[in-house]
Amino acid sequence: MAIKYTIDGIEVIAEQGETILSSATRAGVEIPTLCFSDKTAIYGACGVCVVEAEGVPKLLRACSAIPQDGYVVRTDTERVLRARKTAFELLLSDHTGDCRGPCKLKCPAGTDCQKYVNEIKDGKYYDAVATIYDVFPLPASIGRVCPHPCEDACRRELVEEPISIAFLKAFAADKVLASDNKYKITTGADSGKRVAIIGGGPAGLTAAVKLREYGHAVTIFDQQPKMGGMLRYGIPQYRLPKEILDAEIAIIEEAGVVMKNNVKLGKDIQFNEIVKTYDAVLVAIGAWTSVPMSVPGEDLDGVLGGIYFLEKLGHGERPVVGEKVAVCGGGNTAMDACRTAVRLGAKEVYVVYRRTRNEMPAADIEIEEAEEEGVIFKFLTNPIEIYGENGKVTGMKLQKMELGEPDESGRRSPVAIPGATEDIKVDNVFMAIGQVANCEGVEGVELTRKGTILCDEMTFRTNIPNVFAAGDVTNWGAGIAIEAIEEAIKAAFCINNFLEGDEVRYKATYFVEREVTPEEFEDREKQHREKMPGPTPEERIKSFMPVYDGFTEEQARAEASRCLECGCHDYYDCKLIKYANWFDVEPARFGGSKRERPLLEIADVIEHNADKCVLCGLCYRTCEQVEGKTFIGLYNRGFETVINPMFPRIEAAAYCATCGKCVDVCPTGAMRKKF
Repeated sequence: MAIKYTIDGIEVIAEQGETILSSATRAGVEIPTLCFSDKTAIYGACGVCVVEAEGVPKLLRACSAIPQDGYVVRTDTERVLRARKTAFELLLSDHTGDCRGPCKLKCPAGTDCQKYVNEIKDGKYYDAVATIYDVFPLPASIGRVCPHPCEDACRRELVEEPISIAFLKAFAADKVLASDNKYKITTGADSGKRVAIIGGGPAGLTAAVKLREYGHAVTIFDQQPKMGGMLRYGIPQYRLPKEILDAEIAIIEEAGVVMKNNVKLGKDIQFNEIVKTYDAVLVAIGAWTSVPMSVPGEDLDGVLGGIYFLEKLGHGERPVVGEKVAVCGGGNTAMDACRTAVRLGAKEVYVVYRRTRNEMPAADIEIEEAEEEGVIFKFLTNPIEIYGENGKVTGMKLQKMELGEPDESGRRSPVAIPGATEDIKVDNVFMAIGQVANCEGVEGVELTRKGTILCDEMTFRTNIPNVFAAGDVTNWGAGIAIEAIEEAIKAAFCINNFLEGDEVRYKATYFVEREVTPEEFEDREKQHREKMPGPTPEERIKSFMPVYDGFTEEQARAEASRCLECGCHDYYDCKLIKYANWFDVEPARFGGSKRERPLLEIADVIEHNADKCVLCGLCYRTCEQVEGKTFIGLYNRGFETVINPMFPRIEAAAYCATCGKCVDVCPTGAMRKKF
């Protein structure tokens, strides 16, 4: 006899003896479970499928509870959600693993580095590019200029050297750009909504693609002659050939993004007009104003902000520099400026930096290549005066510094050495100590004390309801391109929510992470990083030719093969991490020491990771109840219970090689085929 009851307001008809879980699933109601399978007997181990029925004092386990006629069942009461969350937190409190590789976790934009590196290893270059485009649309450009924080986290460094993740990104993107099968961005169904983006740099271009994927019409306004922002006007040709950038922007334009250049706010169009015309507006104008050094002589002819110097080059000009040039600063803009000065004919180029090389924020490779090209680094010096004759700079006085005591953060601040100064003769001084935003023309938007746009850190909304901001112009100021891209992705997500009438705030994904030691990789064969081919330093300084030739296909695949594949092999099918994010878990509430157990071989082809196991029992129950075998089972009691191989071993080796059902049913990736 059929039984009628409701669950979350939906009428459900259950057959006689059918459980709440199976009948609700059939009716389209998802109830989380880790230990249930319709092919095995009810087990009820995980405790996450609890529901509440009116008039029933205790919570019911949906996998085993039989509904009664007229039951009113809820899956979303406070009591149910609290119980489920606690159950997941207890499971996670002793769950150890790497949901995602540390490279992905360290990438500000969250690019799945491990995935595309392995696709490159297998020669699947288009797939690798598609993996990158899932996150952002400029792989060939960013692969050339990113200071690659992903590589700082690469565990291959514990063996010998980190993988060349950024170069591999550029390699795959170049291969696809040069092919007849160029990547095409898939756009969503037309939403009828229109979004304006002010600023065509990496943040604006990324947000435009994401919003097109959501189905919104997008127009980008930019004051420069071409799109690209700092990628075009702040990074020299030798690092990023503009034909590469042009090709990637063309792909974005083909996705239906309307691009309007030479449009200056307050002159060619008014901000208020844009706000009224479009359903949402994203301000991503970057930070184009060079920070002054506030020393006497900054107004002399020959003294210029580093970014202004590079921008002139980006516009096709060839700035005239003298024989002796000083660049003040230690970031990548300073490196670009000093190396550009060398290429423009300067005979002596100094970099003046008030800390030591260890504190320089510029990428190590940029510093090394600048040194190779003859740049002279003057560490622990700080400009205190720029002087000249007849209004033209002729020299600079430097204060010698030393590092003082560490502050609360552990960083040692530079301190002037009394009476210790030095003079250098220069014809040009380029200031590259930082950049700030210029929000002129963005009327009505509230600014911070630093002059950046004040926006909510989780929704990216400003004080104007339909105006959002992202990138270098926001609260935190200028950073690296991939950080601007990160904000653009989040802002596009929030803009889409806003346009759909939803105020959902951006929420970071929860991942399980683990600490590792070099001892874990002692058995790995050393395979050093592939050397990037390119011209010699003597050849490089003669022109703005690219400094790298790019990997050959053989090199790229060899480099990609060095990946240790740290992230979980079963991440995309892992129920535990899916539900952990569903219920906003906080496992630290039940924090304590976690057990560390070795991988266990199950037969010859399957291994079991006890540190990932939640003892749902699906593996051994499937082996016994579905396959009629007893090759695995439970060993020990209580907290020390683990999955263990049983006997006979020889029969298991042959059978398991073609079965693998224990791996298929595992909800956490604890079971894995070895090959």
